This record gives sequence, C-alpha cells and structure tokens, in this order.
Amino acid sequence: MVGLETERLIFRQWQRADYPSFFDFYSREEYARFVGGVKNSEEAWRLMATYIGHHALNGYSYMAIDEKESGSLIGTVGLWNSEPWPEPELGYWLLPQAHGKGFGVEAGVAVRDFALNTLRLETLVSYIDEANEPSKKLALRLGAKYDQTIELLDFGQHEVYRYR
Repeated sequence: MVGLETERLIFRQWQRADYPSFFDFYSREEYARFVGGVKNSEEAWRLMATYIGHHALNGYSYMAIDEKESGSLIGTVGLWNSEPWPEPELGYWLLPQAHGKGFGVEAGVAVRDFALNTLRLETLVSYIDEANEPSKKLALRLGAKYDQTIELLDFGQHEVYRYR
C-alpha cells in the first residue's frame, strides 16, 4: 500500500515525525473514543509501531496519508487483519482539520479497490461502534451495507458493514 495515490492524497509508511500528531489524536477522548480509546504516550507509540509491524507482516496496514497540496499528514485509512480479527477490515480516522473535505471518501475508495481488486480479498468489512454515525455514513458512501451486529473481541458491540 505504500505509494498508493489518489488525486489529492499519498499513502505512506508512518514516520517518527508523525508521532506528535498521532499522539495528539489518541490523547483526546472526542477523537479516539471510536478507534480503541484514549492512549497515553507509550501506548500511542506502541500503536503506531503496531501499524508499521502489521504492514511488514501482511503487506498492508493503516497507512499515514498526506494531502499532496500541503504535504500535511491528514490521518489514516487502511486495512487490518490480525490473527484474532474476524475478517479483513477497512478502517479510517482523520485529523480534525481534514474533516469535511471529502478525503475520507477519496482514501476509502482507493483502499477498498486495492483490497478487492489488487489483493483480491474474499471479504472486506468495517467494524463500527453503534454510536459512530459519521463512520457509518462514510462506510455507506463507500458502498458498504449493514450486515449484522457482533461482539468484536474485547471492543464491545460493533456493527458490521460489508463491502461486496
């Protein structure tokens, strides 16, 4: 996924310089509540390293995304499929300054198409907390359909949005 591009975005590997923005996002309840919850500094560092390790093991992960025009980090969109995870997942979060600009749809379409057409994954879902209305709207805009509600490991009840 490194080097995947859209008209306005570049997908790349996480770098040490991304950590302040990454930690700031995960240190705030209003941002992090739907993506695993608030993290202290060490937990955030380990999570960023986990994204890098996931890519090393699988060839894909949650990638850092830069806006081409500004060169600024705007968030992450990518794929997750750890050993205990039920199915490959398309996941995303954007930094607040990137909201409302269509970046989520643009990046999500690129990752969805990469997963289904390049990787030829047999299944692809987004697991979304029942209270996360913006994420549900984005999944629907990306072509997903509500499938069911499950108990997602130790993350609680999540709605499954399936990409066909």
